[in-house]
Amino acid sequence: MNVADLNYRIVTSRSGGPGGQNVNKVETRVTIEVDVDALPLDDAQKARVRERLAGRINREGVLRVTSQAERSQLANRDRALARMEELLRDALEPEKPRRKTRPSRASKQARLEAKKHRSKTKRLRTTVD
Repeated sequence: MNVADLNYRIVTSRSGGPGGQNVNKVETRVTIEVDVDALPLDDAQKARVRERLAGRINREGVLRVTSQAERSQLANRDRALARMEELLRDALEPEKPRRKTRPSRASKQARLEAKKHRSKTKRLRTTVD
């Protein structure tokens, strides 16, 4: 998914952290907001985005990404757009189906040995009558 296809809103605010007087005067933090319902995706893809990015989507259905790492607003905007694109690309990537596996004989044996060792350690801690 290309960010150029999205209908997004950019909000700027003052950033915290080091930067001297620049921090107090210039709004360098950039927040990009995208309405998930307005994304050019089908319903199944929108549902997948909502599910995978649930922690970043508010009650109104707006996906929000913020960047304040750079000292310039332009650099933060580029970073936030790249992060938004990366998040959406990862969310839309289909999951690999899980392949069932069985524990090997050696792993079963190692597990049982570890249990026996742990049991012996605890048994030795008890008081003798």
